[in-house]
Amino acid sequence: MTVTVRIPTPLLSLTKGKKEVTAEGSTLREVIDDLERQFPGMKKRLCDEEGSLRRFINFFINDEDVRFLEGESTPLKEGDVLSIVPAIAGGV
Repeated sequence: MTVTVRIPTPLLSLTKGKKEVTAEGSTLREVIDDLERQFPGMKKRLCDEEGSLRRFINFFINDEDVRFLEGESTPLKEGDVLSIVPAIAGGV
């Protein structure tokens, strides 16, 4: 399946400034693997040493948070949109 991936500003250097790219995969895990194939270094930014999704990065498939779906095993279908959103912390 081909999905559109929205890239956050901190990762634009890996995609040569492209804010949206396409990737192949039937699950979030497969899409991340394809992003790594296309843009080396992407996976280590998105996943920890064990290969699990990093806690401080949010992944949304068609505006649905994957934490409330099936995590990295969440199935994707043709035309889905994956948004990668770094968590933002703040305070005084």
